[in-house]
Amino acid sequence: MAPDPAPGRWFLSADERGNPATRIDRRHPDGLAWTTGNEVRPLVHGATYFRRLHDELDALVPGDRLWFTDWRGDADQRLLPDGPTIGELLCTLATRGVEVRGLLWRSHSDRATFSAQENQRLGQELNEAGGEVLLDQRVRRFGSHHQKVVVVQHRGAPERDVAFVGGIDLCHGRRDDAEHGADPQQQPMDKRYEGRSPWHDAALELRGPVVGDVLQTFVERWDDHRPLDRRTPYRMAVQRAARMPRHPEPLPEQLPSPPAAGAHAVQVLRTYGRKHRGFPFAPLGERSVARAYLKAFSLARKLVYIEDQYLWSPLVADALAGALRREPGLRVIAVVPRFPDSDGFFTGPPNRIGQLEAIRRLRAAAPDRVGVFDLENTAGTPIYVHAKVCVVDDIWMTCGSDNLNRRSWTCDSEATCAVVDPERDAREPRDPAGTAEGARVLPRSLRAELWAEHLALPADDERLLDLDGALDLWRQRSGALDDWHGSSRRGARPPGQARAHRPDPVRAWQRVWAEPLYRVLYDPDGRPLRMRLARTL
Repeated sequence: MAPDPAPGRWFLSADERGNPATRIDRRHPDGLAWTTGNEVRPLVHGATYFRRLHDELDALVPGDRLWFTDWRGDADQRLLPDGPTIGELLCTLATRGVEVRGLLWRSHSDRATFSAQENQRLGQELNEAGGEVLLDQRVRRFGSHHQKVVVVQHRGAPERDVAFVGGIDLCHGRRDDAEHGADPQQQPMDKRYEGRSPWHDAALELRGPVVGDVLQTFVERWDDHRPLDRRTPYRMAVQRAARMPRHPEPLPEQLPSPPAAGAHAVQVLRTYGRKHRGFPFAPLGERSVARAYLKAFSLARKLVYIEDQYLWSPLVADALAGALRREPGLRVIAVVPRFPDSDGFFTGPPNRIGQLEAIRRLRAAAPDRVGVFDLENTAGTPIYVHAKVCVVDDIWMTCGSDNLNRRSWTCDSEATCAVVDPERDAREPRDPAGTAEGARVLPRSLRAELWAEHLALPADDERLLDLDGALDLWRQRSGALDDWHGSSRRGARPPGQARAHRPDPVRAWQRVWAEPLYRVLYDPDGRPLRMRLARTL
């Protein structure tokens, strides 16, 4: 059978990645910037992910390896309803003889609603148990380490190796399920989420050669020779009190890469900001996440489906608007949170202003072909959308840590996987985009699974496959729920989670200070100056 040409059309080449310093593409003997022969399993909801993670970690034995990166880790977060906690399980592994290494963002103080204390506590507990978990602040100013990556290796059995990449942190609030009753362990959220915030999220379970590419992303960061933290008297005292090292210990010899495990083609994408004394593996930064989206949007013909925490930035909006103007049959459906996680007097306007502008630009390009929605559970409590998922024409899909905003595309460290399934879906319509590439099983199945939940439809409902009628279907289901709320909830509640997204406006007097805060702090630009001036990525 001839190789599937779709990955070569949809994925980035090594040159298109734009970062010749990385070893990630040089690992492949065939010159491709992606791997084939993988098995990809989407894990929708934090409870699903945590159970799979628990099962994989609990089976590790002395000599095996667990290497991970995270934005936030809470040592007391339970993986299962009755435990164990993240800290308990990882410490048990370290004392058992499993090699546990981790990179956690050093972060800012809890007083600024960040997670410095939680990350330090988890790192300290694991280091005392025999692991090596470090607080990493090697980021651009105003940036963060946002990657959520777990790599599990089995000494002597590489066919069992697995990696997890997605949007789910090892922390409070994430362990929710399809019922959206919320994780009992909560973190502070806007009061309109009613104290126990329902949470929608997703990750990928990966097997096969792609595990080596995910591992390379960890290795490149670990091997960065620069100090882990900027040295100030305060930070020196905090690091000394926590007995945190300034440099990581060298990594041991690499274990063999996993053999083929399936048929999926996977490309690992990253973001690293351009910074002074740049990363040795990305001296000018890397923006392959952004470049991959731009390429996919340029190929889109029928549907771009997005689940995203933000949907900010002219960079993103203009790329989608350009696709809408080019393709008269293209529709964009986006699912976002109803409210920001912090929507106070000072935090709300900078959180909303970028999204309002992005939606305005999209609707100016194609007012009848753009739908933006948010979600609520059956009790009417908004569901916080933290998933970072995109499906284009049921051919190309991504899931990872990146959001559709300038921060994730240029500034923070991010890790995302793009996937093309060579198996064509036999269900009609077989070629919805009309490109002869056909709908593919994995992206179509993931999208249908998400829509079946959000719209409360049977998994085999034929309407889930119809891209031409997709936006009308969303408007019909969300409109019924909106009307029910508008009638003071008279009668039975219509089925589904989706409602039309109507963000609160930002007043003219608020824009005076919200606009600069948004551009500098909330959605910073991590590109080299020449790229900013040329408006390129």
